[in-house]
Order: sequence, then C-alpha cells, then structure tokens
Amino acid sequence: MTTWIQNDGGREAAGFKGHTGDCVTRAVAIASGRPYREVYDRLAEIHAAYRGRRVRKSARGQRTARAGIPTQSKAFKAYMAELGFVWVPTMTIGSGCKVHLRADELPNGKLVAMLSRHACAIINGVIHDTYDPAREGSRCVYGYYQIQS
Repeated sequence: MTTWIQNDGGREAAGFKGHTGDCVTRAVAIASGRPYREVYDRLAEIHAAYRGRRVRKSARGQRTARAGIPTQSKAFKAYMAELGFVWVPTMTIGSGCKVHLRADELPNGKLVAMLSRHACAIINGVIHDTYDPAREGSRCVYGYYQIQS
C-alpha cells in the first residue's frame, strides 16, 4: 500500500519555481481540487489582512502565501468552511497526542491535516505532499479539515 504520493498541488504548473513554505496552499489545493493559483491568491488576501501577533512583523501586511499563512485566523477558517471543509480537532491542551499521521488513525475522504509547523493533504489514507512528513507514522496530527460531500 502506498502511504505517500509526491504532489505539489499544481504549484509548478501554475508557474512557480523552487521550494518554499507554502504547505497550506498546496494541501488546500490538493484536497479541494481547486487550482493552485486560485488557492494561493485567496490565501494571500487572507494573509495581507491578518494582523495577529503570531505573524512576524516583517511579514504582516504582505500579500503573499509563499512563506506560510495564519491558519488560526477567522478568515482562514471561514475560507475553509466556504470550500466545504469542517474542522475536526484531534487533541486538546494537555491531552497528548491521540492521532498520528497514519491511514489507520484517520478517516477516509479528503483531509487537510494540521501538524507541527506543517500541513498536508490526505486522500483516502494516502498523503499527498512534496515529501513524506509522517515520520514513519509517529507524527502527531493536531486536527484536520475534512471536506463534506
């Protein structure tokens, strides 16, 4: 069984080059089936409007999704809901890791898994990303967005 497929979410086809921290954009594009450029532009709008403390001062107000976006913002959560995703938390403060990045611990369907400093798409138990982030099945999943059909 394949547990990981190399997938850039359409980044290269959209004309982007090189490697960067756009894991959220890639994961959302893959799981939603939307074009990378469309997702990139919308997340860039969200990032530009965000004024949270967790974004370093040099990145505040930038209109780019190249180096990551604030996934805890209300705008990001609203965008995911608009795409038909529902948030499913898998751990709480002090609970410890309950769900790992493994097919037998996650539901089937299209997911955007939120990990420590990373996000990846999972489709029917198979990770779609530019590398395998599973850490041999030990990587903790903080929660995931699951698309509702």
